[in-house]
Amino acid sequence: MSRIVAVTACPTGVAHTIMAAEALKKVGASMGHDIEVETQGAEGAKYVLSQECINAASVVIIAADIHVDPTRFQGKPLYAVTTSEAIRKTREVITAALAEAEEMTAARAQAAPSNERKYIVGVTSCPTGIAHTFMAAEALRKAGEALGHEIKIETQGSVGAKNELTEEDIARADAVVIAADAFVDVNRFAGKPLYETTTKAALHDGAQVIKSALSAAPGAKKDLASKVSELKKERSAGRTGPYRHLMTGVSYMLPVVVAGGLLIALAFAFGGIYAGDKTGTFGWALMQIGGGGAFSLFVPVLGAFIAYSIAQRPGITPGLVGGALATTVGSGFLGGIVAGFIAGYLTQFLNDKIKLPQNLEGLKPVLILPFVSTLIVGLLMIYVIGPPVKIVLTALSEWLKSMQGTSAVLLGLLLGAMMAFDMGGPVNKAAYTFGVGLLSSNIYAPMAAIMAAGMTPPLGLALAATLFKSRFTEDEQEASKAAFVLGISFITEGAIPYAARDPFRVIPCIMLGSAVTGALSMAFKCTLMVPHGGIFVLPIPNAVGGLAAYAATIVIGSIVTAAALFVAKRPLKTEAG
Repeated sequence: MSRIVAVTACPTGVAHTIMAAEALKKVGASMGHDIEVETQGAEGAKYVLSQECINAASVVIIAADIHVDPTRFQGKPLYAVTTSEAIRKTREVITAALAEAEEMTAARAQAAPSNERKYIVGVTSCPTGIAHTFMAAEALRKAGEALGHEIKIETQGSVGAKNELTEEDIARADAVVIAADAFVDVNRFAGKPLYETTTKAALHDGAQVIKSALSAAPGAKKDLASKVSELKKERSAGRTGPYRHLMTGVSYMLPVVVAGGLLIALAFAFGGIYAGDKTGTFGWALMQIGGGGAFSLFVPVLGAFIAYSIAQRPGITPGLVGGALATTVGSGFLGGIVAGFIAGYLTQFLNDKIKLPQNLEGLKPVLILPFVSTLIVGLLMIYVIGPPVKIVLTALSEWLKSMQGTSAVLLGLLLGAMMAFDMGGPVNKAAYTFGVGLLSSNIYAPMAAIMAAGMTPPLGLALAATLFKSRFTEDEQEASKAAFVLGISFITEGAIPYAARDPFRVIPCIMLGSAVTGALSMAFKCTLMVPHGGIFVLPIPNAVGGLAAYAATIVIGSIVTAAALFVAKRPLKTEAG
């Protein structure tokens, strides 16, 4: 029997945090281990681990989607995963953690002699700057200590840089590791042996990454800059693509759309449907902020951050201007997407092709690239891209507005099935992006169908696990509470633990329920002005059109999902049977 301590954490500290904690405790106990779990979230830490408990532990497991401070676990073997991995692969996680603890203990016994002890510094970063950033840092720290070296890792995340490297740290360093999936400025490490890789590589084989850094050759600043550029392009070619760039743009755009949609709904609540015409009133002011402000910005923001994902900071200006011009010429969100990709790839191309003397290189990102790429993108949007994309968007908008009866139902069926198919994956995100983009054209029905269909899978599974207990394991029954919370919050990923265990039965059933939900929402002509929030946006006046019918579609779809699961899943065999 081994003693294990764990920390689970997600941004809200509710669903995934609790599900991961329960999974670790139950599976750990069934494997004969003594395990204690601390949970962390928005409300702070609960069941806090004592120092005595940590000291007695064989290994520490951190299952988190946010940063968890590892300093109190210093010297202990530490195994880091996401909450989803802890929920779906609990037994494998515990087994791997214990195996790594044994390897670390053995490595320490054969650690490098003190005269070979090196000082290694590094930086980890990922696009969101949350889970993988800190997990990679911890993996490198563990690997360095296991090899007998001293190591300090700076994390560059969504809350800024943490554990920052000082000039003294860098001057003293024997080697530098950059484990990043996002841009990291390496000029300050000029002259030091430097090794660049991804966060995934650091997580999977931190020891090899450390060894590669120690064997890397030092380089001059000029050579280092060109080398970094080449390495960055190679890494980007292997790990990025149009889908990732589009999702980056959507993720930055989403808060703008949510804020704008809610403000417009409140404007209607205070000033009626013509609130924007009543100058000087409170409803008019809300409409100016939401419609004239936020909604006028979301296409430029979309274009800017698609370009940023491709070309980093130099791509923001042409992407922003291209997105604004897309709005001006009437090509809407489709034009914004096109502008973002053109701006990003054009800026990247110019950056590679324009060669300047070393002392003038600083002009490229702040003067030459923004000016030239903005000029070209602007001319293209006005004379070449904008007009045909406007025609396409207008035709799409008119078709969607004119849809009645069967055609509306078929579109709802398709969007609903897409939302359930991969539960937050590329197909789900494609449907969601389609609905969000149409909000800029004042088309609100597809968004309503999409959100309702995204809520149905976890709600239907929670209902089935509650009503038909014999068809679900005890863990699945317990997880139904969390699945219900995720469902009402429009987090389709709440269905993943169930689908992972029985995909061939669960996925068709949730697709059926979501397809029915989407079809009914379109048939009832429900509308939604806010692209997120689940049931928490329903009470906001005018946020949902056809509120009663909309609520009914979610209930009906959940019941259809539960009924399909009752038919598809057979009762589980008891131990006696």
